[in-house]
Amino acid sequence: MPINFARIDDLIYFHGSKKGRKIDILSHNSFASFSAVKAYSLIDSNFSSHDGLACPATQFFRSIIIDGVIEFVDNYDEKVSALSALMSKLQPKGGYKPLNEDDYKKSINATTIYKLIPKDINQKLKFGQHLPQERFDMILEKLETRSDSLDLETINMMKKLRRDNDI
Repeated sequence: MPINFARIDDLIYFHGSKKGRKIDILSHNSFASFSAVKAYSLIDSNFSSHDGLACPATQFFRSIIIDGVIEFVDNYDEKVSALSALMSKLQPKGGYKPLNEDDYKKSINATTIYKLIPKDINQKLKFGQHLPQERFDMILEKLETRSDSLDLETINMMKKLRRDNDI
């Protein structure tokens, strides 16, 4: 099920109410699989081919799947830490009272915090890093021409991964 999450070191934290589908499921089975995907640029079919076929169309991305065990967090300070990490992600500019203040005690005590302890982690990066040089260069040129902010991020990842794979 979709969740907001925060990562602290190798642990994934998320939260929820003390009642509902999520807690019912986790109360009976603590094994879980977590998946997250960051989508990068859409790659039009003509970005890497001159044959007019649809097949080369794709999207570059990075993804991770973590299989592990869920534990309920009872320690108040760990709950504050997890919720603070989530707030840092959701509102990086700050502008709110720190979660360790007394104003939050009732809410934090009423919130269930879970942590996923990883047992197996798999990551996939798709940025054309294994394409023949000609196709790779063609995609880079098309992305540079289109040049939106996501394309610039994609170009940087493509170059980094290509460089890393050449070593």
